[in-house]
Amino acid sequence: MKYEAVIFDLFGTLVQNFTVQQHEGSLEQMAEMLSAPSSDFIRLWYETFNERCTGIFKSPEENIDHVCRELGVKVDDSRRSDAARVRHDLTRNNMIPFPDTIHVLSTLKSAGCKTGLITDCSSEVPALWQDTPFASLFDVTLFSCVVGVKKPDPRIYHLAAEKLAVRPEDCLYVGDGSSNELTGAAEAGMNPVLVLDPAEDNPGIHRVEYEGADWEGPVISSLKEVLNLVK
Repeated sequence: MKYEAVIFDLFGTLVQNFTVQQHEGSLEQMAEMLSAPSSDFIRLWYETFNERCTGIFKSPEENIDHVCRELGVKVDDSRRSDAARVRHDLTRNNMIPFPDTIHVLSTLKSAGCKTGLITDCSSEVPALWQDTPFASLFDVTLFSCVVGVKKPDPRIYHLAAEKLAVRPEDCLYVGDGSSNELTGAAEAGMNPVLVLDPAEDNPGIHRVEYEGADWEGPVISSLKEVLNLVK
């Protein structure tokens, strides 16, 4: 086998990214529940992305409290819980595997290839993880909000390799190019490949720090092509 381990991104790679409409629609719903001005609430939510993804805010409720304090909006426990539920529902509804995802992960596991996940995410993802079809298919899962480091920081890639007990150069990294993750993987010594699913290639997708359009390295158009890369 060409690689000892394959490490995957989550959103846009194994499951759909949110669309901008979905994401901002949920934030508008949260703002309405909290009696907060919608545009300012959305702006501050975007501005606190790093705090969510590195675990400074350990729950949607903490993020809601921060934004509401900044806006001078008083919020009670009931409205806070209702707004947080919107965020959990958005995440849960998006955790549906792409058609080839489970087959690819299962095939890699059966072939003895180690599997890892590195995802920039807020606390909703690890909270829901055990109820997803992915939970038993990864040897190592690194959620940025849990480990306190996000892509493209080389530490998160090195930590994944360490936990998998492999060298970075023996890892294939597969991602959609958000979070400058491919450049980060290459700088950490891994072998990155961009997966560019046609369904994800449209301007309505919500992405952060996207480098896919400028990526000059290897590109695949479907997740099942990973199986050919590891042979």
